[in-house]
Amino acid sequence: MSSAPPVKVLCVTGWCRNGSTILGNILNEIPGVFHVGELHFLWKNAAGRGVNELCGCGHKLVDCPFWSTILPVGRPDGATLEDHADTVIRYQLGYVRTRHTWQVLGRGLRNEPIRAHADLLTQVYRTIAERSRSRVIVDTSKMPGEAALLSYLDGITPYYLHLVRDPRAVAQSWSKPKEYVYAMSAGKSTGYWSGFNLASHAIGRRYPRRSLFLRYEDFIADPAGTIDTVLRLCEIDPGANPMTDRTIELHANHTVTGNPDRFNTGVTVIRPTDDSWRGALPNSAKATVTALSWPLAIRYGYLIPGRHGRG
Repeated sequence: MSSAPPVKVLCVTGWCRNGSTILGNILNEIPGVFHVGELHFLWKNAAGRGVNELCGCGHKLVDCPFWSTILPVGRPDGATLEDHADTVIRYQLGYVRTRHTWQVLGRGLRNEPIRAHADLLTQVYRTIAERSRSRVIVDTSKMPGEAALLSYLDGITPYYLHLVRDPRAVAQSWSKPKEYVYAMSAGKSTGYWSGFNLASHAIGRRYPRRSLFLRYEDFIADPAGTIDTVLRLCEIDPGANPMTDRTIELHANHTVTGNPDRFNTGVTVIRPTDDSWRGALPNSAKATVTALSWPLAIRYGYLIPGRHGRG
């Protein structure tokens, strides 16, 4: 058992295109808080197995002054980065995918591969906290199966932020490729949206005192107030909130993948609405999204019971 104080990890769950990157980068402006982006993809991307090898600072992950010191952590002696990445990817696919969330919550460190992956994550989170001199790590991986594992890590105190966005807005965002991010059909996007949000709900039910449910639309309606709420969840003084009304000044970061907007720096204004999908998303796509999402979409307030086709 480590004698070091626990490392707080704010783990953002939900499905992609939910605003986690900008929220994480806002939190990154707080002294003692470090946004790692999507840590789940660190090894895959660094080894050239993923879609983007760049850190938010603009360097390749293997050349980044920060991540180049983290990548060797937990790597067996004599193993190449590529070999180690293949092992990590195998563990991720085999034991902590979204479908495994309920099994991880119920059975925890049930076998040697998942114990090995938990040990790696423990070492990596601790080293990140030490080398970034941070007391809170923000991980926007949005992988509920891996998020469920965090409560079993020695010396790690996880907090869970389930961030959800209107599935029609999500489908519109996925409809066109954006730099290194590929496009996805409305049906596929909504299928993932439902699965990831169901798994995220399971985590929130298991750890209600350390969990927060947040709609993206409520975040952009009151960004400063939302950041206050997130800080309270993590037991951080809201006086550290870096936002002025809707405005934040962003600096370079060390995010591992995420929305390409993670490279943006300077004064940033959070727009108050998110309804471009109403005119941009084809009616056929809206119908597909509604048909696949309506149970959760009603729960989240995006659809009105009995009026599924409207909105």
